[in-house]
Amino acid sequence: MAYKSFTVETDLNGIALVTWDDPGRLMNVLDVTALVELEEIVKRISSDKAVKGAVITSAKQEFSNGADLSMLYQLSQRYAQMNNERGHSAAAQALFDESRRSSLVFRAIECSGKPWVAAISGSALGAGFELTLSCHYRIASDSPKTRLGFPGIKVGLLPGAGGTQRVPRIIGLPDAMQILKGQELPLMQAKALKLVDAIVPPEVLIQSAKDWLLSGGKAMVPWDDENFDLPSGPVYSNTSRKTFRASNALHRRDTYDNYPAARALLSCVYEGMQLPMDAALRVESRYFTQILSSRSAQAMIRTLGLSSPELGGGARRPQGLSSVKIGKVAIIGAGFMGASVGYLSARAGIDVVLINRRQESADKAKLRAETAFNNLIAKGAANESERDLALSRITATTDYATLKDCDLVLESVLEDRMVKSDAYAKAQPFLNDHAIIASNTSTLPITSLAQDFKDRSRFIGMHFFSPAEKMMLVEIIRGQNTGDVALATALDYVRKIGKIPIVVNDSRGFFANRCVRRYTFEGTEMFLEGVPPAMIENCARMAGMPVGPLSLSDEVALDLRLKIMNATEADLGPNAVNQSHKKLMVELVEKLGRWGRKNGKGFYEYPEKRAERKRLWPGLSSLQPKRLDPDDVDVEELKLRFLVVQAVEAARTVAEHVVTDPREADVGSILGFGFAPFTGGVLSFIELMGIKKFVEVCERLEAKFGDRFSPPKLLQEMANSNETFYGEFSKASCAT
Repeated sequence: MAYKSFTVETDLNGIALVTWDDPGRLMNVLDVTALVELEEIVKRISSDKAVKGAVITSAKQEFSNGADLSMLYQLSQRYAQMNNERGHSAAAQALFDESRRSSLVFRAIECSGKPWVAAISGSALGAGFELTLSCHYRIASDSPKTRLGFPGIKVGLLPGAGGTQRVPRIIGLPDAMQILKGQELPLMQAKALKLVDAIVPPEVLIQSAKDWLLSGGKAMVPWDDENFDLPSGPVYSNTSRKTFRASNALHRRDTYDNYPAARALLSCVYEGMQLPMDAALRVESRYFTQILSSRSAQAMIRTLGLSSPELGGGARRPQGLSSVKIGKVAIIGAGFMGASVGYLSARAGIDVVLINRRQESADKAKLRAETAFNNLIAKGAANESERDLALSRITATTDYATLKDCDLVLESVLEDRMVKSDAYAKAQPFLNDHAIIASNTSTLPITSLAQDFKDRSRFIGMHFFSPAEKMMLVEIIRGQNTGDVALATALDYVRKIGKIPIVVNDSRGFFANRCVRRYTFEGTEMFLEGVPPAMIENCARMAGMPVGPLSLSDEVALDLRLKIMNATEADLGPNAVNQSHKKLMVELVEKLGRWGRKNGKGFYEYPEKRAERKRLWPGLSSLQPKRLDPDDVDVEELKLRFLVVQAVEAARTVAEHVVTDPREADVGSILGFGFAPFTGGVLSFIELMGIKKFVEVCERLEAKFGDRFSPPKLLQEMANSNETFYGEFSKASCAT
């Protein structure tokens, strides 16, 4: 029988080799076709007396990347439609039946009466990992890059095909809880925990799997024995009680109970460990159905599971242009950010020129790249030959003449218009005819920076986020004259270095910094209102932000914030800057010498030893014009203000055509500045609340706190016509 996603070959010894090779994909994913075919294969092997056992493996470099998120998203959308048409009970039952099919297929493997071996080549994640766990023996090819785990929690889902029940039964609760919460395991650790039974060289993987079957491998799983004891003891044992107590505390600390899947995971494991496997799997499926039907999970799947890969794959690339080969990149102003981008480029196989005013500074930038590689080597993620090859691609110099054969030149000097202009003047005589020049500015409009260039179509903005090694987002800014070639080059470069791009049109602060400024502005406003600084920071984290606004101001640097205020004031006049905020920055930066984390003093005090925790500066209260009693402060209102002020600014960027694709606003807000991921991003947050209700909230906050909460006319029109951002997006392609 022919299959699309699998081949099945039975040898003379009666061993069936099931090879997974999803057509048209780089990685195998469990989609509808694969699931239906695997179900049929399991039935066929179980009933065929000539087959003694089965080996399941992958024809690709990786075993599987998990379930097809688009399939799960479509299931959730069908649930929503059926819920409206036929009611909750019918919709929930249909979703339960559909979403647990993979769980039933994997259980059929486990109970087939024939031994199955998972021959794991490369990483097995999510449902792919759950498939291997349902097999009676797991053997993996030796590779330091192989990872096993459940990353689905990062898109708002818990394991739904047996993972929450099999992992604790194999390794015990303490380690299981870490893995189920998204920790990905390297191969050796998985072997130590007995999640993998053997590791062999790649060339003998299949034969080793067959040898286990030929040597008498049995189709047995210990938890189906009525005498089976959980490795950590029953849920009421001391070990289990301590684990659940700690897990609940960590859940509250890490998530503030904002993530439904994280809470459901704890309940699922706790309840399932008290039941036989089949009943436990039904419990897991019910929790999975409950989470998949939640609007939060749907928003997270859409943004992080679907939109992010689409943008990373070139969804916004101009049509009809061939791929741009980027062989050499120059970075002017190789400070901390420039050095990081240089390191990423060299690691991606691109030749790099680091240009600084002083040779000593240029050499220091190259040294940062070496240090970054040494850190990777220490973690087992790279080797010395990879480091040496990458470093050989980096040239540190003061000579602008080295720009002559560069395909892309990235300016990353100080956020000062005159300093940037000077760098452009030095660079322009050496640029070749096809070179693209980009500015890593975070606020200055690209159109104005390009004024001195003869061919402005080749000038573009590329805003990296700090630290560039860790932050996945790059904001690409089109000036009024930026051409498609420059855009395609920037997108191809960002993709080559492994980042996710969003494309926005020109505006002061573009998209990300406009929203971030509103966040830090709101924190400063609360500070001046007299809200205790600790309450400001804690409420921001409770709202879902990764760090408080005062801490973020320190990370960005208070002196830089003051410079941006001065630059904005110089360009647009004093009314463009909040003078009370500027007065506070002047006090902190110029009078008290508190520049932020970079000099160890800002809103916080930073100890010399990194291992010690930072703390809010005790002298902050002396800078507050008044002080409010914490008992008189509405915590829920503070949380709401933090999210709404960013979301309404994002809506303004849509109204002004800075953002033209809702995917980019949502992906950019989460990857760029950590906007509460459980909402799915800034625009999804508005849709989750309901646009009409959001407008009402904005108007209430505007009346109390000012016009920064004023909803744009676009939102009011959408509320009146019952339109949504993604509804409009689905009707027509977005303008570039």
